[in-house]
Amino acid sequence: MKIQYLLTLSIAVMLIAGCTKQESVNPPPATSVTQPAATSGVKSELVKSGTFVSGEHSTEGNVRILNKDGKRFLELDPSFKTSNMGPDLVVILHRSDNVLGSTKPPSYPIKASDYVILAPLQKFTGAQTYPIPDNINLAEYKSAGIWCRKFNATFGVAAFK
Repeated sequence: MKIQYLLTLSIAVMLIAGCTKQESVNPPPATSVTQPAATSGVKSELVKSGTFVSGEHSTEGNVRILNKDGKRFLELDPSFKTSNMGPDLVVILHRSDNVLGSTKPPSYPIKASDYVILAPLQKFTGAQTYPIPDNINLAEYKSAGIWCRKFNATFGVAAFK
């Protein structure tokens, strides 16, 4: 009887452990983030662009917002690079064109009413694309940023030109 109980308990523990989702350091995006297909028929218009400057951690590269066939995308270029030290990095649009100057080092914390999250950061380096929802008024946002949600730390920002 004790062996049957132990066997049943062992199987239950294995099933529970096997079904439990393991959270990674940089979780995959909660929304579908895709690279738009490069086709010759796609109309592409540059809306805004900027160059990253470092905040809490070294961040570099360029960002641009494009309008492609009526859909808007935020694109990080191939030279994009940021630190892998953040457990919960997200891509944001921020209302200020001087995020780092309007807050205090070393973490450069931001206020909830000043930004909108586009999606979790896909990867720490290289080109990547994020769709911008239609309900976001781009005229209200003057920069893009890489922000650690868990510790309210701004890794880097790029003011739009």
